[in-house]
Order: sequence, then structure tokens, then C-alpha cells
Amino acid sequence: MTSDPLPILRECARAVGDAVAGSRHQGLSGQRESQYVLDVIADDVATHILRGAGFRVISEESGSTGEGAYAVVVDPIDGSTNADRGIPFFATSLAVMRGDELVAGLVMNHATGVCYEAQRGAGATRDGVAIRSSSVTSIDGAVIAFSGLPSSHGGWAQFRALGAASLEVCLVADGSLDAFSVTRHTRLHPWDYLAGLLIARESGAADADYDGGDLVTASMESRRPVFAGTASLRDALVTVGLP
Repeated sequence: MTSDPLPILRECARAVGDAVAGSRHQGLSGQRESQYVLDVIADDVATHILRGAGFRVISEESGSTGEGAYAVVVDPIDGSTNADRGIPFFATSLAVMRGDELVAGLVMNHATGVCYEAQRGAGATRDGVAIRSSSVTSIDGAVIAFSGLPSSHGGWAQFRALGAASLEVCLVADGSLDAFSVTRHTRLHPWDYLAGLLIARESGAADADYDGGDLVTASMESRRPVFAGTASLRDALVTVGLP
């Protein structure tokens, strides 16, 4: 692997997008609960490219395969239901880990072609243009997206449920959303949020785990993350608790 992993991540994401372009409305794969045919297609493409580039791959669809000093935690298609139904909000999420260190991330929206990228310490971009998170500090002024359905109203201005966590975290990174959070009955896995996590951090956004865990992990264990444009908004959301 070169010192800059982003070119191979771009190649991988574009190849996945091309591979699933004609795969809508094929339904579930029948191999695993909630897995779509397009998930299998995307995983085959992604693992082939990434392992060929010398990475170990940790995929939602096929687990851990290959060897290498660097691992890519990948959700081949995040927002599979959106993708299968033709809802234009789904992505490939790719996060590069060196040991326990998160070093690079890329999230590509296949419906629009928009690509978010970050390397640790180098800032975050959307289609090559630097991004910053929003400056909203209070819940009552915030537009928040959720993974899952909130069981109560926490006082936010508006909320959305868009169905692709990696992209929703990136919308916090570029200031389109003020925050993104799981709800009381929802958890996310690292492949859902790791790439977005680095992009968000490099944009100035803040994050936390409602359970106090470390969000940077390549294990299969789920987490309860919250992301916000400012530390003040993050702290307010954590204080209120899981919605």
C-alpha cells in the first residue's frame, strides 16, 4: 500500500457503483437476513479490489479476509434498502485502519456521485472541496437525523431518517445536518460509521458513544454513536440521553 490510500479507495467505490447500477429491485439474496442481491455483488467487487491492493478486508457482508498491515473496514452498500428500491441515498463506506488507528476514510454516494474523503490530520473534503461542520450549539435549533425511530421528542427543531448512516454522518461533517444519532432501540457497527467518523472529526465535528465506548474499533461489536457539528450540541444530546 502507498502512503496515500485514497486513490485505491476511490477506484473501489467507483467499481462498486458501476457493478450495482443495474441491480435494483432484485430483492433479498436469501443467504443472510436483510442481505440484498446487490450487497453480494458489491462485496465481491470490493473485496477483490482491496485484497488485490494488499489490504486485509473487514466487510459487513463477508467478515474478515486476507492479510496485511492495513485493514479496510467496508460496508459495500450502506443503505441497501434505499438502493434496491431506487431511493437515491446509498453509498460505499471505506475506512482504513493501521492497527487501532483510523487513518483514512471515504464515503461515496452512488446516487449522486458525491464523494467525501479524509486522511488523519489532513482535513476533510466533499468532491475535493474542504468542508466544516455546522456551528449550532443547542438542541432547539438543530436539524437532526436518526438511525431508528425516536421514542420521544427531545426538543430539536426538525428530524430526518434517511437510511444510510455513513452518508448521514458525512452530512454532519459538511454542515447539512447539525447532528446524527442512534435511537434507543438502534445500534450501529463499525462498517456503518468508521469512514464517516474520520471525515466528521477532520471537519471539526464532535462525537461520542452513549455507552461510553471507543468508536474507533475494527471489531464486530456494535456501538451507540452520536455525531454533532459542535461539542456543545454533542454534550447536550448525550445529557438528554437516547431518544
